[in-house]
Amino acid sequence: MASNLDTLVTVFGGSGFLGRHVVRALAKRDYRIRVAVRRPELAFHLQPLGRVGQIHTVQANLRYPASVEAAMRDSAAAINLVGILAESGAQTFDAVQAEGAGAVARAAAGAGASMVHVSAIGADEQSASRYSRAKAAGEKAVKAALPSASIMRPSLVFGPEDQFTNRFAGLARISPALPLIGGGLTKLQPVYVGDVATAVADAVDGKAKPGAIYELGGPEVLTMREIMQIILEITDRERMLISLPFGLAKLQAAFLQFAPGAFKLTADQVELLRSDNVVSDVAKAAGLTLEGLGISPDSLEAIAPQYLWRFRPAGQFQRKNA
Repeated sequence: MASNLDTLVTVFGGSGFLGRHVVRALAKRDYRIRVAVRRPELAFHLQPLGRVGQIHTVQANLRYPASVEAAMRDSAAAINLVGILAESGAQTFDAVQAEGAGAVARAAAGAGASMVHVSAIGADEQSASRYSRAKAAGEKAVKAALPSASIMRPSLVFGPEDQFTNRFAGLARISPALPLIGGGLTKLQPVYVGDVATAVADAVDGKAKPGAIYELGGPEVLTMREIMQIILEITDRERMLISLPFGLAKLQAAFLQFAPGAFKLTADQVELLRSDNVVSDVAKAAGLTLEGLGISPDSLEAIAPQYLWRFRPAGQFQRKNA
């Protein structure tokens, strides 16, 4: 069996939630990993994921193509994980998720490297959401620069460090009610971060179809209401679930976009919840899914109790409903 010890993979955005799991998956497969991030001093937590010298960080900013090209030097593959859910200063959706994705693809093409680009289900040039439009523009830019690039579109990604299940579990700890924007009827297909990381690593291994767009979802399609109920069940808390019409939610977002932590909400995030976020029938028929890669996805109910226990009133060993 050929070794990957001489193969260098550059991971853009490797210090984030999904990034640390992708780096771990690559390290287990013996790749040498260069993690390109805006602030390398905040990425030291990645070092224990591999052997001494296997993982190292470099400074790169997708808004500066020269830094992206430098990070790609001598790499055999590029992985772009950079994405944002809210804009801040120069970090806009277009700059990061559209133009930035194109910069990585052009650098990969120039280095003669392969590429895996992580986008999102719901990427659509005609979407009312600026986030979704930027994701679609990023895919288009990647395809234009490197047609053989593999694109991964995950649904809602959950896991130990996520900003979704942890956010609402934390909110339930301090609030008597949880909001259900649009009545909580939006359908999602939560996918475990470890499964997404495995799919990305498989693509680097060459197991994905070149130039294909994969849609990654978990084993269940759930509404927002059902997801909230699962979170409350796991954390053993009883909270009211209050329906919030889209119009009212958007009005509140005008103020909550400046709120800290779990209370932050933007108008674009409200817009995202108007559309279902599930794997399409087209992707299923073409085998462009986790199952098509030979990955059996884990469910929210199987994984979330392993890390949401800390939000229970008395901790990990509390007897449920005691």
